[in-house]
Amino acid sequence: MNAAHHWPKHFYLIGSGEAPPHHKPTRENMGSKAHNLLRMSAIGLPVPHALVIGTHFTNSPEDCMLPLFSVGLPTLESASGMVFGDPRQPLIVSVRSGAPVSMPGMMETLLNVGLCDTTLPGLLRQTGNPRLVWDAYRRLIATYGEVVAHLPGALFEEEIGRTTQGRDERLLDFSELRDLSQRFLAIYLEHAREPFPQDVRAQLSGAVKAVFASWQLPKARTYRELHGIDDAMGTAVTIQRMVFGNTGCHSGAGVGFTRNPTSGEKRIWVDFLANAQGEDVVAGQRNAHGHDVLAQTAPDAWNELQAIALQLEQELKDMQDFEFTVQDGALYMLQTRSGKRTPLAAACIALDLLDEGLIDAEQAMARTQSLKDADLATLRLVAQDADEPGGAPLTPLAQATSACNGVVSGEIALDAERAQARAAAGASVILVRHDAQTSDIAALDAAAGLLTQRGARTSHAAVVARQMNKVCLVACSALLIDEANRRVRIEQHEFAEGDLITLDGNEGRVYAGQVATVSVTDETLLARLHALRHSLPASSAATHKSGKHQHPA
Repeated sequence: MNAAHHWPKHFYLIGSGEAPPHHKPTRENMGSKAHNLLRMSAIGLPVPHALVIGTHFTNSPEDCMLPLFSVGLPTLESASGMVFGDPRQPLIVSVRSGAPVSMPGMMETLLNVGLCDTTLPGLLRQTGNPRLVWDAYRRLIATYGEVVAHLPGALFEEEIGRTTQGRDERLLDFSELRDLSQRFLAIYLEHAREPFPQDVRAQLSGAVKAVFASWQLPKARTYRELHGIDDAMGTAVTIQRMVFGNTGCHSGAGVGFTRNPTSGEKRIWVDFLANAQGEDVVAGQRNAHGHDVLAQTAPDAWNELQAIALQLEQELKDMQDFEFTVQDGALYMLQTRSGKRTPLAAACIALDLLDEGLIDAEQAMARTQSLKDADLATLRLVAQDADEPGGAPLTPLAQATSACNGVVSGEIALDAERAQARAAAGASVILVRHDAQTSDIAALDAAAGLLTQRGARTSHAAVVARQMNKVCLVACSALLIDEANRRVRIEQHEFAEGDLITLDGNEGRVYAGQVATVSVTDETLLARLHALRHSLPASSAATHKSGKHQHPA
């Protein structure tokens, strides 16, 4: 690293020593995501090298460009042993947001930055994998077009659809991906009215500015309003050496929780997609698999991940939500943060961590202070008895993946405007969508539940729904949505917008109409919570009172 007096203020390096003492990294100045990356790196976890541009530059991204290219990027190049834009040994990076407070999926991320016609041969030389090279390039062109050039993402999705003809896009070979990349370049030129940038510095500059600008996206502003987050704190930007989960059959990307974020059960909870990049899992447009697929794809990485999950809880003293990539069997950790959870899980996790000695009674009290007894109850279906007069057994229409438990009935709403208008009129609303999208944050706040055709239980939108304690079912393959005619088909049953359906998040099932429910309380957990509250003096308990449940970032 350069001498301390040359190192730019508000810049931080992860994975190669510490920044000078007068640039001490904090959660406030480097963002929660980067701060936790720094902590993971410090305890020896496999974290790719990264450069962090601090929150200081949120409102003036131009001011970071000179120190980025004169000092920051060369230092990252030196640490990684690669050169950005080099035709033989190119450094390829991700550019990610990260506020001091976790805001899942509310800001932008770009992957594969630094790929261009000049560096493609270098990445091929490094990896010997032409499919990876062209897959990464077409992803960059599409994401850059959408995030930086503000082109409609549908332009690229429709082209993918024409190429795949119903096949999984992960089955496309290198020649098909090469042709798709060329068509993406033509789409970019036609709609942006300028070529996709082949100057990698222009790429990086555009990406950094776009990620800073995403602090003011409508969904990010709405999330801050809903959660009382200060607009002034801003976001940091992390530039990190890419690791590739799309290199073939021993690679993939995943998201996990160290414990079940719905029930609080002490069991690792993982979604994984083989031969994929991280955005495939969290964006809400792809279905994912459980840890069994990871165990088959890369058994050593799965064993290592289980050990790391325990290590993260020991270090950070809370249930963690983490992201990871497996490249050719090797595991890399890309993020960890305190996991969003239901109120029921919040009580269970805090009490279990207390019993395990990871937190003390006052910390457990602080994490559960705002919970009411009713928060530990779960709605469950009342089974119908076919022998009773008028009775008939409940028959589900379809099965889906549950991202949050409970039962909710409501009117079908197919867009945010309908959901908010009907909720404002006093109706219970189920938001029904193709994908679990974080742009639906305002509609999610108004709705009682979410049902999607695609998506994973760890996608950003599902994480947000779970934090709001909304019943959420994703990856309902039997669901077909006809937005033009405002109708929905679930298997052989047709519904108009406004018709009633019921989501059972406990069993992952969808029912027609409204179904009778009963509230079931976890009495053992409730007794443990009461015992905690009675164990502390009233003055100590009062110290921890707050309007909302809080836990470390």
